[in-house]
Amino acid sequence: MGLIYATLTLRNPRRSELASMELTALADTGALHLVLPAHIAMQMQIQEKEQREVVLADGSVHKVPYAGPVEVSFKNRTAFVGALIMGDQPLLGAIPMEDLDLVLSPATRSVEVNPFSPNIPLSIVK
Repeated sequence: MGLIYATLTLRNPRRSELASMELTALADTGALHLVLPAHIAMQMQIQEKEQREVVLADGSVHKVPYAGPVEVSFKNRTAFVGALIMGDQPLLGAIPMEDLDLVLSPATRSVEVNPFSPNIPLSIVK
């Protein structure tokens, strides 16, 4: 299938004077959260809220900062999420993808707005 990337626009909603940031994130359905490298979190001036334990693919457990809020935009969608601060590459995990109502297209190796709800994000709340 290959790797799938999404172009996102990030903004710190608590610091409206800061410019938004466009970046490319790996769409990772095996990850839950938005993951940002420390240098991006510093540029965005997002505030650490607490430490979280994370389990990596190799089974190792690490404590990492959890920060936010982060405003994430993709095409006509926007969500407010927290971010784990770690690694060297932005990851778009399952929670923000669900919040934005995005789907992965393996055929085109792309992230897309849910075609069944193209104009407004759909959430299931039952």
